[in-house]
Amino acid sequence: MLRWKRLTALLLAMLLCVSLAGCAKDGEGVALSVCAGPAVETLDPIYAENTADQTILVHLYENLMRVAADASGGAAVVPGMAKSVDREENHDGTVTFTFRLRAAKWSDGEPVKAGDFVYAWRRLADPASYSPYAELLSVVSGYAEARSSGDMEQLQVSAKNDDTLVVVLNGNYDWFLTEVCTSPATMPLRQDVVQRLKTAAQEAKQSGAEAGAWWEDPTALVTNGAYQATAYEEGSSLTAASNERYHGDSNGPREIVFRFAGTAEEAAALYDSKAVDAVWTMTEEQLAALSAEEEWTALPELGVYTVVFNCAQEPFSDAMIRQAMSLAVDRNALAQAAGITTQAAEGLVPPGVPENEEGDFRTVGGALLDNDPETYQLRCDQAKALLEEAGYGSGADLGELEYLYVDEGTNGLVAQTLCQQWRDTLGTRVTPVGVTLRELWKALRTGAYTLAGVDLDAAGNDAECFLMDWTSGSQDNVAAYANTAYDTLMAIIASAADGTARMGCLHDAEELLLMDYALCPLYTRGTAWELRDTLTGACRDPRGWFSFAGVMTRAT
Repeated sequence: MLRWKRLTALLLAMLLCVSLAGCAKDGEGVALSVCAGPAVETLDPIYAENTADQTILVHLYENLMRVAADASGGAAVVPGMAKSVDREENHDGTVTFTFRLRAAKWSDGEPVKAGDFVYAWRRLADPASYSPYAELLSVVSGYAEARSSGDMEQLQVSAKNDDTLVVVLNGNYDWFLTEVCTSPATMPLRQDVVQRLKTAAQEAKQSGAEAGAWWEDPTALVTNGAYQATAYEEGSSLTAASNERYHGDSNGPREIVFRFAGTAEEAAALYDSKAVDAVWTMTEEQLAALSAEEEWTALPELGVYTVVFNCAQEPFSDAMIRQAMSLAVDRNALAQAAGITTQAAEGLVPPGVPENEEGDFRTVGGALLDNDPETYQLRCDQAKALLEEAGYGSGADLGELEYLYVDEGTNGLVAQTLCQQWRDTLGTRVTPVGVTLRELWKALRTGAYTLAGVDLDAAGNDAECFLMDWTSGSQDNVAAYANTAYDTLMAIIASAADGTARMGCLHDAEELLLMDYALCPLYTRGTAWELRDTLTGACRDPRGWFSFAGVMTRAT
């Protein structure tokens, strides 16, 4: 499933850097200072979208499963709050997961209970919450019924007892444990704590003080992760110390200071002066230098920038018009306009999404989009012929069209370049219109658009997460795309028990979706970060956030 509210390229302008504040006594771990980018926007798990906020949350809270650094320096999913997991396939095609929780405590000494997960997941699924991550739980039985009725008890997440959480899925989703059960959005929360903090904020407002969010004072939060917030200076820093009630042994930092500051350029200066020991993301100049190295490749980001056609609105209810507009696109030129680490999209699913030992999904499936410069003119000629076949003498006969995009980063230059390509090739008059993120989100949800540039970020590192939203029954199908064959394929995928067959169907579904031209993927992005070779144990989740809980000095 895709995250519709995370539509911008802000991550390329953010930084995340780590400094080794000083040596610790044997066994006490290092003290780290982490520059997490801009100031905190939210520490409410169901709304946190920025890398900095998510990075803080995965240190303060622990989910059923968690992401940690593996021996090779990559990221691996390991048990978190779940001591054990049982999986049972049911006769009706549903799958039941039973989690038995560890004997763990919250930072105030209260035991962590299965009911804390039930509360958090119901809160996430509740349409009244307007969480951009609600669709994470669309794989849970009863999700659609709960959303339509507002009765969250219909969501099949329950506490058998204080130590046992039961989740029933509506299909066979291979990525449930690794993606849903590790997400910051599905972290456990204490209902009494959230309500108490909300009440305190409301009482402060009634007394004349400025009302804040319930999480606004992180030191008041009750958390169950390896760290606990001990100090907070708004807009400046958040200090997290090792949580003495954490169930596990922590060999990582005894303290992490999350600092908030400006740009990638500032981070580079800190790194160059050796004031910090790691940096993310890197400046355009640094990325250009890395790109010049023969064997260097950027880490793929879990997203693709694409044109979305409104299939329910003229002229794009006609698949031939969508095809013509898509064929006229020069993705290589757009990728060049978008920045150093971008590359022309070869499908909807970007590089880096896993498939098997032979390679990732994109490598195994191959390119579905033709980006060969030598055939571009041929594609343009085909686009003109399609317009004539559809009854339009030229692209000018389509009338005045608008292309909406979020006016941030390089999106404006990309929009201008794209609209000029359509004008030069087809004669189509498309006006690029820069809007805010909220305005674009509203237009997509209400169908009040014809063309839009959208940064599609998947909430899970699996090809299905890029494809499942385009079924005719999906609330997130903002393209209004409808194809019964596609719906059938996605239903087969959801119930597939054989992994190889499932992957084959996923490739078929992606190809069918792109052959219908509801979407026109433009480019994918990469990123880079650097950690000094004196440190080890940090890892980056493919979805963007970092874990520093295992950082230590490298043995010499």
